[in-house]
Amino acid sequence: MIELSENTTRHPVRLLTIDSGHAGQRIDNFLMTTLKGVPKSLVYRLLRTGQVRVNKGRIKQTYRLQINDIIRVPPISVPAEGAQETPSKGLCNAIRESIIFESDKLIILDKPSGIAVHGGSGVQHGVIEIMRAIRPGEKGIELVHRLDRQTSGCLLLAKNRSVLLELHELLRENMIDKRYYALVQGDWEGEARTVDLPIAKERTDSGTRIVRVDADGQPSITHFSVVRRFGEMTLLEAKPLTGRMHQIRVHAAHIGHPILGDEVYGKRILNRQLKKQGLKRLFLHAHALNFMLPSSMKKISVSAPLSPELGAFINSLEN
Repeated sequence: MIELSENTTRHPVRLLTIDSGHAGQRIDNFLMTTLKGVPKSLVYRLLRTGQVRVNKGRIKQTYRLQINDIIRVPPISVPAEGAQETPSKGLCNAIRESIIFESDKLIILDKPSGIAVHGGSGVQHGVIEIMRAIRPGEKGIELVHRLDRQTSGCLLLAKNRSVLLELHELLRENMIDKRYYALVQGDWEGEARTVDLPIAKERTDSGTRIVRVDADGQPSITHFSVVRRFGEMTLLEAKPLTGRMHQIRVHAAHIGHPILGDEVYGKRILNRQLKKQGLKRLFLHAHALNFMLPSSMKKISVSAPLSPELGAFINSLEN
């Protein structure tokens, strides 16, 4: 039960009819946009317990909305307008300064490592909440895709719903070329390799979501190519051809080359040694985005250099 306070507003049961603007969107993403200020964990609990229904039936969080679907949203308390704590000035400045491309349709950030893309799971403010605080007049800003909290680099945001749908279609058709730099353990054999292994999500005993290679999982493909060799370490460029959670990290670890600094899928003893050498974070950086936006017929190519701490670590290996 959610208790009310003077800083909350309680909505009655709502029945929302889906129009063409929201058709194709996942129900969990729709709810997180509709119920602004509600923790992500609560949204998933509402879905899991059947309190949110579509056409009077229970649905999974992966359900994609269809035109004329009727969504039942239960009574829920959300922070009153202005009651939410705003992101700190430091976070706002960090995200404001990370903008590397902007048009009337989209924004591309060079996301700093350590900042989640959205709030939830103990994180109050993610990139999307910070962007909305920075740009209060732009109500339609949405994440197009995600990066792990510790991954830095190119992150794409749409400024309105129609652009979001356009970009999601490009993602589904594999028409957005995303490239990552990953420094992995070991001397990579050969110059290039494509890893085609299905992966599935699971929860640990502590409730943390992780991913593993599983024959019954979702199809997942990553192409790796060598950029530089440093003896027992190799700098790779990774190109994911599918967009699964932790895909690059899991594929690299499964074939015996975990990404350095990976506290979930990597080698803990090695990571502790690397911290003493200056690598104190996951060495995974989204360094390039390339795509053509059909509505403007404009090719967009954006790159983000390695962050100073990653660049310094590479320099230490070269020296």
